[in-house]
Amino acid sequence: MSYGRVVISSGHGSLVRGASGIIDEVDEARKVVEQLAKELDYLGVEVKTFHDDTSTSQSQNLETIVDYHNEQSRDLDISVHFNAYVETEKGMGTEVLYISQSALAARVAEAIAECGLINRGGKKRTDLYFLNNTDRPAILIEVCFVDSETDCSVYDVEFNAICQAIAGALADAEGDEEERPDVLTGEVSWFGGPDDDGVDPDEDLAFIYSVEDAPYLFLATQPEGTTGLARRLNPNVPYIALRFDYDVHPKDTLVGALALVRATKTGRQMIAFAADWGPHIDTGRIADISPGLMTYLGIETDDEVEVIFPYTRGEPI
Repeated sequence: MSYGRVVISSGHGSLVRGASGIIDEVDEARKVVEQLAKELDYLGVEVKTFHDDTSTSQSQNLETIVDYHNEQSRDLDISVHFNAYVETEKGMGTEVLYISQSALAARVAEAIAECGLINRGGKKRTDLYFLNNTDRPAILIEVCFVDSETDCSVYDVEFNAICQAIAGALADAEGDEEERPDVLTGEVSWFGGPDDDGVDPDEDLAFIYSVEDAPYLFLATQPEGTTGLARRLNPNVPYIALRFDYDVHPKDTLVGALALVRATKTGRQMIAFAADWGPHIDTGRIADISPGLMTYLGIETDDEVEVIFPYTRGEPI
């Protein structure tokens, strides 16, 4: 099973209702979440579920749901919703929304559709709070339309089959490995900038060859007595060096790539720009980060961090 730990939540709170038509989104999403959890449990997946019963506004509801997800140790986040358009007899179908999990979203939509719903497919959405702010791979499932008589009839008859289909699609997710980020845990140190005497004054970076390649990473002028890019890095910018596998992540794909760095000691986290290859394996550390990022995270050299790479956000940083 590719996703051994999954967190599933219903997309709206009991006090902040979602769509309502022939069926009610809040009520049905909760049913799907609980039944899907049972189906995944049968397959040996560790599952946690969440329903928001406290929030009194939509923004609070979204923040509460995402906060719960981000507090858990897991491989995949799932939000369950039901769609709405206009009351109609015709079938409208199912769709699964994503930012980075295109193959998984398509597979889940196809599996649900095989139970008798129209397959609207996987759809990339970069404007949804849940997908933008959960820090693990995530999908948002729109099971069917609450105001479609055909959809609701199929859903009522095929409820168990739909939940089994979703679980089965997740169980068959080995083909998505190339989309899933690496999650690394270990000690960290800092590097780069004018005060880094550990690099030579003329030392450059592994895959960034000029300031113009990534101007956001660098000081406006070259520090006195240096010529290399490593010492010109702006220590206040959040950047990171990892031992990138160039066969998986070629050098020309790393400029502008992002990682999420979370400090175990403080719980703080921040997105960092890929800047260099390192540290050397002999150090025993998994990453080097900028001095400013280390300060923000509230950590020191050899403290533990968790690094997710690559990390995708829907909006520009």
